[in-house]
Amino acid sequence: MPSSPRKALVALETKFWQSMVDQHTDTSLEMLAEPALMVSAHGAMKFDHAGYRKMAEQGSMIVSSFELSDMEVVFPNETTAILTYHVRQGVSARSGGSKAFQEMNDTSTWIQTGQGWKCVMHTECPAHTEAAH
Repeated sequence: MPSSPRKALVALETKFWQSMVDQHTDTSLEMLAEPALMVSAHGAMKFDHAGYRKMAEQGSMIVSSFELSDMEVVFPNETTAILTYHVRQGVSARSGGSKAFQEMNDTSTWIQTGQGWKCVMHTECPAHTEAAH
């Protein structure tokens, strides 16, 4: 286990991204609160574990790679952590084809539960290309 709460949260966020790339939905679900919230270019949504599984396993697009940078972690209290970061994500159609890269600015809010840290909220918005890494 990482030596500090900050390192633990960065490790969990990275593990979540890797679980998407590896298409290990059960690993993702172990880290998600139920229900959870997400805001993206597709709108705002609330979903349970079954809803996440459907998105992860049947959605038209998949995450094929990621690079996280500029990670900041704030603890408003002992049981809440908010992460902000930049991500360069590779995405492609589930059916195959070429990979596209997207530069995004993301946030994740994690809460400490009896079962450990769980992600309860994630947001993403496109980064301006001039600010892209």
